[in-house]
Amino acid sequence: MKFKFLASAALGLTMAVGATFSADAQQRTRITAYTALENDQLGPFKQAIEADVKDVEIVWVRDSTGVITSRFLAEKDNPRADIVLALAATSLLAFEKLNLLEEYKPAGVDALKPAFRDTSGPYTWTGMDAFLAVVCFNTAEAAKDKVAAPTSWADLTKPEFKGKVVMPHPASSGTGYLKVAAWLQIMGEQGGWAFMDKLHENIAVYTHSGSAPCVQAAKGERMVGIGFDMRGAREKTQGAPIDLILPKEGAGWDMEATAIVKGTKNLAAAKKVADWVATKKANELYGKYYALVAHPEVKSAPPNYPGDAEAKMVKNDFTWMAENRDRILAEWTKRYDSKAAPR
Repeated sequence: MKFKFLASAALGLTMAVGATFSADAQQRTRITAYTALENDQLGPFKQAIEADVKDVEIVWVRDSTGVITSRFLAEKDNPRADIVLALAATSLLAFEKLNLLEEYKPAGVDALKPAFRDTSGPYTWTGMDAFLAVVCFNTAEAAKDKVAAPTSWADLTKPEFKGKVVMPHPASSGTGYLKVAAWLQIMGEQGGWAFMDKLHENIAVYTHSGSAPCVQAAKGERMVGIGFDMRGAREKTQGAPIDLILPKEGAGWDMEATAIVKGTKNLAAAKKVADWVATKKANELYGKYYALVAHPEVKSAPPNYPGDAEAKMVKNDFTWMAENRDRILAEWTKRYDSKAAPR
C-alpha cells in the first residue's frame, strides 16, 4: 500500500511538473531568429536569452552569413524571421537600405562603444562583437620548406606559397567578404583586384566556412589559413604550431549585430530580445567567443590573442561594404569561383 501511495504521489508530482512546463511553454512567445552564430553557440545563447527574457522562446534558423543574407533578401516580400541576431553588420546595413528593419533603439545602447551603435538614423541595429582577419601560419610546415613568415598581404603572393593558402569564400562567409572588402579599401579597387588575381594563383581552395582556414592550418593540411582572430587563438591555445599574423597593411573586420525585422507580428517580444542584446550580461556571453565586444567594461581577450589587434583594424566604411556587396561578390565569383570547395 505504501509503495502504491508513493508511486501515486510521484505520478502526481510528475504530472504537476509537466503541467507547469507545458503552461510555461504556452506562455512564451516563439521568436524566429535568423543567425550566423556557430553551431556550438546556439545552445548557450538560447539558454541565456530564455533565462533572462522569461516570456520568449528562441527558434534558430542558422547558416553561414552569405546564405542567411541571401535567404533573408529572398524572403523580403514575406519575411519569416522576427529578428536577425548575430549577423554581419554589413548585411544588416543592406537590409536597412531596403527598409526591411524595424526602427528601435534598445535600452542601454548608449553605454556601448560608439562603433557598435547605428549612427546613421533611423536606429535599426546594435553591434555585439567584432571579428577580424588574421593569417594563421603553420610554423612546422613552413620549417620543412624553409618558408619565411609573411609580414604583409603581398607576401602571400610569393611563389613559395603556391597551393598552400586557403581562405573563406566571400559569398558564403562573412569572414571571407570582410577580407575582400578590406583589400579593396586598403589598396584601392584596381590594386585590390590585381592583388587578388595574384593571390588566387596560390590558393588551394576557398572554403564555405570562416573557421575552416585556421583549422586546416592548425592541422598542417595547409601552411596558411586566412581566417579570423578567435579561431586562430583557440587553435594555438590547444597546441597547434601556428602563429597569428596581422599584416602590416592592416586587417579587415566586421561585427555581429542584431536587428528586429520590420512587420514582425511579435514586435513586443522581439524588442525584449533586442534589449537583452545590449546588456552587459549579454556582452559577457559574447566575450566567451570574441575578444572584442560592444560593452566597454567587458574585457575578454583569450590566451594567444594578438595584442595589437585593435590597432591593426582598418578604418572600415561599413556603408560602402553594404552598398557594394552584390557588385563585389559578382566580380569575385566571376574571377575566382573555380577554386570554390564543393558544397
